[in-house]
Amino acid sequence: MPIIQSVDRALGILDLFNEFDSELKITEISKRLNLHKSTVHSLLKTLEKHDYIEQNVENGKYRLGLKLFERGNYVIASRDIRTMAKDHLYELSKETGQTVHLVIQDGQEGVYIDKVEGAGATVFYSRIGRRIPLHCSGVGKALIAFQADDEIAKTLEGYSYIKRTENTITEQNSFMNEIERIRQKGYAEDVQENEPGIHCVAIPIRNHNGHVIAAISISMSAMKITEDIIAQFVQLLTNTSNKLSAELGYEY
Repeated sequence: MPIIQSVDRALGILDLFNEFDSELKITEISKRLNLHKSTVHSLLKTLEKHDYIEQNVENGKYRLGLKLFERGNYVIASRDIRTMAKDHLYELSKETGQTVHLVIQDGQEGVYIDKVEGAGATVFYSRIGRRIPLHCSGVGKALIAFQADDEIAKTLEGYSYIKRTENTITEQNSFMNEIERIRQKGYAEDVQENEPGIHCVAIPIRNHNGHVIAAISISMSAMKITEDIIAQFVQLLTNTSNKLSAELGYEY
């Protein structure tokens, strides 16, 4: 398999930093990687643009950026929450007969990290590892709606409201109104907005700091939906979310 040299070199730069070398001069990086300073400078500026590297303005040295901390937390959180949630997902799926999802946020998208199909499942479009839009999925809405306003604004900067179905929200003002409705209800819905014929109900999961780190959902055929079923599923999801959030240290 061919190696992309520029990517290999950029990763090599990141690997130079550790507890003993938290900051490095460009000359040190150049010497350790046996690369010309101009090449190292270009690689550093690219990494800096994406917040994986930052420069200390006081001494001119480079250090790891907060984006690595952010991404590392995604990995840790997703692994921990997936393990913790596994039995709960199976229980939800068994009790409802429907497809249950566990999703985390990565930038402007959600990512399925687990899925359990129930006996009566009609949802087949999802798969673990697949990405899903925030604006037209129940889990996506649940992930973003309960964040602080400044976090939401940052996430939605330059966001593309791609139309997936006739019900998809396609502009930001309408989406912000939807977020307000979700906050008032306490749960999110996807009413055939991402996939025709599919209705989804979702609830966020919080960590010990109260931050939303994941969302769980129940997806089903829109033809079978009633207000009573929605109320029942919301209660089941809420109970599960409360248990998981409590296990993560969240105090209500």
